[in-house]
Amino acid sequence: MRSARERIIETTCELLELQGYHATGLNQIIKESGSPKGSLYHYFPGGKEELVADALSRDGQIILNRIRDSLALVEDPAEAVRQFVLNIAQHVQASGYRSGGPITAVAMETAATNERLRAECKHIYEAWQGAFVEKLVSGGISEDRASRLASLILAALEGGIILSRTNRSPQPLEDIAGELGLMISSAR
Repeated sequence: MRSARERIIETTCELLELQGYHATGLNQIIKESGSPKGSLYHYFPGGKEELVADALSRDGQIILNRIRDSLALVEDPAEAVRQFVLNIAQHVQASGYRSGGPITAVAMETAATNERLRAECKHIYEAWQGAFVEKLVSGGISEDRASRLASLILAALEGGIILSRTNRSPQPLEDIAGELGLMISSAR
């Protein structure tokens, strides 16, 4: 059974992904998590900022694990990245174009106004980029080139998720998967 703290964080993650930082209020989190108001302030005395930072950290780690696990399934880095992006496309489509990009929503809304959340998003993106760098380097790409390609992979993924959600189509992510695969293949 999940603790009240876990329910609050999970609910926060879901709401942030669905509606963003500013539209997600503490009263909504309390109501949808089924937790008493006192629990929220007990576990997160720093309020919404602390709660969101913890929620981002949780989602960031879950996604980092998914990236690493997915990339480990395929030896060739070009094919591994291609398959990972195609899996994201399927996930976004299966959610009815409601999910995908949980960190992006908060990063876009808070990067210029909230140092703590900006730093948390930066930390998460760096960890994700590092996972892609490791895979690319293991496939024979120089570390410098792998770092630049990993940055491109992240930017393409985040933008592709936004386009897929906006267009209500997996096609942008499917196109990105193919192009990234070709680019990575030619980088060796």
